[in-house]
Amino acid sequence: MSNSDLSRLANSFLLSLLAIAIAGTAPSKTIAQEEEVEEILVTSTRSRRSFEDLPTRVEVLGGEEINEKANMKPGDIRMLLNESTGIYVQQTSATSFNSTIRMQGLDGKYTQLLRDGMPLYSGFSGGLSLLQIAPLDLRQVEVVKGANSTLYGGGAIAGLVNLVTRRPSDEPELSVLLNATSADGLDASTFYSVSNESFGTTVFASYNSSEGYDPAGNDLSAIPEFERWTLNPKLFVYGDDSELMLGVSVVNENRLGGDMNYIAGDRSRPAYYEDSATLRVSSQLEYSRILDSGSELVIRNSFSRFNRELLVPDFEFSGTQLSSFSEAHLLGGSMSMDWVVGMNLWTEDFDQDSGFSAMQIDYDQQTFGVFAQGTKSLSGTWSLEAGLRVDSDSDYGEFFLPRLSLLYTGFEDTSIRLGGGLGYKLPTPFSEEAERIQFQNLLPLQIEDLEVESSAGINADINRSWQLNNLLSLDLNLLLFYTEVDDPLMLVPQVDQAYSYQQPLPSIDSRGTEINAVWRWNDYKFFLGYTHADVQENWRDETLDAALIPEDRVNMVFVYEREDDIRVGLEAYYYSQQTLESGARSPDYWIFGLMMEKVFSDDFSLFLNFENFGDTRQTHDGPIYTGSLSNPEFVDIYAPLDGFVINGGVKLSF
Repeated sequence: MSNSDLSRLANSFLLSLLAIAIAGTAPSKTIAQEEEVEEILVTSTRSRRSFEDLPTRVEVLGGEEINEKANMKPGDIRMLLNESTGIYVQQTSATSFNSTIRMQGLDGKYTQLLRDGMPLYSGFSGGLSLLQIAPLDLRQVEVVKGANSTLYGGGAIAGLVNLVTRRPSDEPELSVLLNATSADGLDASTFYSVSNESFGTTVFASYNSSEGYDPAGNDLSAIPEFERWTLNPKLFVYGDDSELMLGVSVVNENRLGGDMNYIAGDRSRPAYYEDSATLRVSSQLEYSRILDSGSELVIRNSFSRFNRELLVPDFEFSGTQLSSFSEAHLLGGSMSMDWVVGMNLWTEDFDQDSGFSAMQIDYDQQTFGVFAQGTKSLSGTWSLEAGLRVDSDSDYGEFFLPRLSLLYTGFEDTSIRLGGGLGYKLPTPFSEEAERIQFQNLLPLQIEDLEVESSAGINADINRSWQLNNLLSLDLNLLLFYTEVDDPLMLVPQVDQAYSYQQPLPSIDSRGTEINAVWRWNDYKFFLGYTHADVQENWRDETLDAALIPEDRVNMVFVYEREDDIRVGLEAYYYSQQTLESGARSPDYWIFGLMMEKVFSDDFSLFLNFENFGDTRQTHDGPIYTGSLSNPEFVDIYAPLDGFVINGGVKLSF
């Protein structure tokens, strides 16, 4: 980062602190007047310990953060994740808005995305997952960074994101969110829940749509035309010592991006387009029972069928993916130790329906695993969590995955965590690279020539809290991370214009720092996050910077909130220069946002959001493609393409 960059960051930081100081004349409420803090139950670690006593570092985005981001982007969870420290949502398509999660600088394929502890978004179905998950029915989002393969198997190399859905409430609840955007978008979501002593139910439904949107005037869609329907009903059956949950989810979407005239219906001339139709149907089952011994038996199953048809000029690709996840685990514990043992089975089968017949990329995988993990208090200040997983895959053999975490609480208001483990990722033909080429000329996997991607990672963090007076508090967290991935799978162009998966690169390593700080004073909050990610590709004769990773990111949010009355937030996000595929460096940039919500009663509120009101767009720096409009060659995407967008709407509760 240059001196001018540091100066700008410092100035913004000081201005934010000045705003907090000036706000000191506002009415206040003491700590004694604050509502009690809601208990946080973390499900990802499968431990019965409180949030503060977990040796594994877990970040939890609660209802407040989810509601805030739902106001800003009600149709999907990209903003919810992208504005979290250490997570970067990268857009991979210039016209269809496809995006992927990058955690701690690593590619999205190394982050595992779960829903209620079950994997529903992987392989062929993972490419559009971030665009097809609406946030209204989420209770919290749990983020565990670093190697976490002990409980969840291969793929959790950079970390995992567990989307925890809302459960039935004692009183009938019906909430509705309606939203419209200046980019011709429309969102309508509803959530209903009710329960009694024997049964409970939740129903989530949403409709999301947008017209094609071209703020740059280059005749290509920065936001595609799309229409999506989602329905997710669940039934809960309660027994004296048991609970059964049955659910089904259906997501149907049509998405068309590319030439704006083609989107408008003009078929009279050659045009570039990406036309994608998807149908995702999945089931969820979870049964839990408290045994006579006091231990808890949990059985889970999910089954998913994902079909996608993709059309681009002169090429069609379609296929169906069937995947399943089954697990049984037993939880137990005492005053000094908690433990979990279990087994699970993953299956994934893909059948290609269309495309070049000589390049069928059908594949199937079955992986069976057993795992055990224990969390023990070694003393009044030390806690240890250790786990071991053994996986057996039908094609690649066995894997041993140990993991270890330590927690020290010997200092007042301070906790120190240290953890590390091993991980792996099985080769599949679906990745961000394959999405970029729309699966054209993609050769099948040559299993006999490929190795499994393996990893080793370590994280260390310090968390410190200060209660400076009855009104002012400060929370500070520092995280250091390092991960090495051996034999990363890469898509390599061939002389005949085909692409094959190979492993020419011995290793990738990612190291860096995350800093989170939260000031609270009266009705004011200031959040500061900083991420430094140094990702290196270690070739045999040289080391290169990985492409499209901002080395430095800063997120700042200043919020004024009177509970059950008004909320106003000002946001600023900084992205440093990125190395492009060509080796050149992109410009750095800032994104600013303003959000507002007015609560009129317990069942009615209005919200308005000015996202990216500085209109930061990559198309201000140059064209997004080379060549002709009918056959464009897109450049690397390093900044937003949609620019300044206003959205607003209403929330209703009954």
